[in-house]
Amino acid sequence: MFTIKTEQYFDSAHFLSGYEGKCSNIHGHRWKVEVEIYSKTLSTDTQTRAMVVDFSDLKRDLTEEADAMDHALIYETGSLKATTLAALTDEGFRMIEVPFRPTAEEFAKYFFYRMKERGYSVKCACVFETPNNIATYCEN
Repeated sequence: MFTIKTEQYFDSAHFLSGYEGKCSNIHGHRWKVEVEIYSKTLSTDTQTRAMVVDFSDLKRDLTEEADAMDHALIYETGSLKATTLAALTDEGFRMIEVPFRPTAEEFAKYFFYRMKERGYSVKCACVFETPNNIATYCEN
């Protein structure tokens, strides 16, 4: 089996609602996302002959996904009071609501499926919350 991997970064803030500890406060990270895709065979198409996929296509698509999260406050549905959300929105802050607790584990799963939806055979997705704290999601 052949695999290729690429990575991208984004900066965002989050907090963990219901968590007892520092991460219950709004804080930011320079998130690193790695996506590894696979194929049992290599392409025979003229342009991409002998490749799993063109790295530039994979990088472009992962960049678009990461850029969509960049420089925002990512928060779980229902974790902010309506008045807090209204005040932050009124101030012009970029807010992204997600239907999951914004942990590295859930982000790994999120990016796995986002890239799968783009047509890639995703082996796994890794999200680095810090250089030493990494979460990975794989289906198999």
